Amino acid sequence: MMGRAHLIIGTGVTVSIMGLAGVPVTLPAVGVALVSSLLPDIDEPNSLLVRRAIPTELLRILQLSLIGAALIVGYYGSEYTPWNLVLSALIGMVSFLPGRTLRHVVMFLIGLGLLFLGQRLSPWNTIAGSVLIAASLVTHRGLTHTLYATVGWTALLYFASQGREGAESLWIAGGISYFIHLLSDALTNHGIRPLPPFKFKIKLKMMSTGSKWGKNVENVFILLTLLLVWYVFMGSR
Repeated sequence: MMGRAHLIIGTGVTVSIMGLAGVPVTLPAVGVALVSSLLPDIDEPNSLLVRRAIPTELLRILQLSLIGAALIVGYYGSEYTPWNLVLSALIGMVSFLPGRTLRHVVMFLIGLGLLFLGQRLSPWNTIAGSVLIAASLVTHRGLTHTLYATVGWTALLYFASQGREGAESLWIAGGISYFIHLLSDALTNHGIRPLPPFKFKIKLKMMSTGSKWGKNVENVFILLTLLLVWYVFMGSR
């Protein structure tokens, strides 16, 4: 499914389930549900979540900065020739990496920065840093689209939110929304492998992402989600 559909369906169904179960639907919980509905696709550099977090404009600025750094190293490091030229060439090569690869590089570096420089944000810096580093190293619809990742993300939220107000709402919202993303992708022709290294896939082949039929299927599920949200929070009162 496309990012827009994941966002609406994952968040809408999650808050509806919480409402029906009597779990408080707080603003932080909705925020966690929003992020979690897109989080499995963090392994795809062109996904909605990654493109919003690392926009193309930022990549262009980074590329120009790297080119400038390469020129500076090559010019002012002449006393270390030929190593200055080697380093300059390496920096220049990174600046010309494809956008997908460059986003992975940026994700990895941001993850390292959060782990080592974001202690004031603990424990969220550790969570975000670890997720970014892992996502930059795995293939699309690989590890992040498994039940292992669902349990891991839910556990991270559970332990990180302990002792905080509304802790239960946070990890429940995150776990449900993440799992709904996997269920949504199981509807596609590609499907998911929920328990690698076991090779079996869950794929209902109801749609192909990006196709006209796929968009129609997504719109139907979005409409059903909106009706569910209306019923839970307005219609049943």
